Amino acid sequence: MVDEQNEIEKLIDNMISSGDELVANLKTVLPNSLAESMVMFHESNVTNLKKIKAFLNK
Repeated sequence: MVDEQNEIEKLIDNMISSGDELVANLKTVLPNSLAESMVMFHESNVTNLKKIKAFLNK
């Protein structure tokens, strides 16, 4: 179970960092209003992913 938990945590960390990269790239090509929406969407996802990670560590 611990190995599965570690794999899930790695996956979550990877999803967050990949999202960071995606948003950074999209900010260079999208108009500001859409880029801001993407940033807010990503921040919401990161918050939820961190909650899942915290739940796994209980």
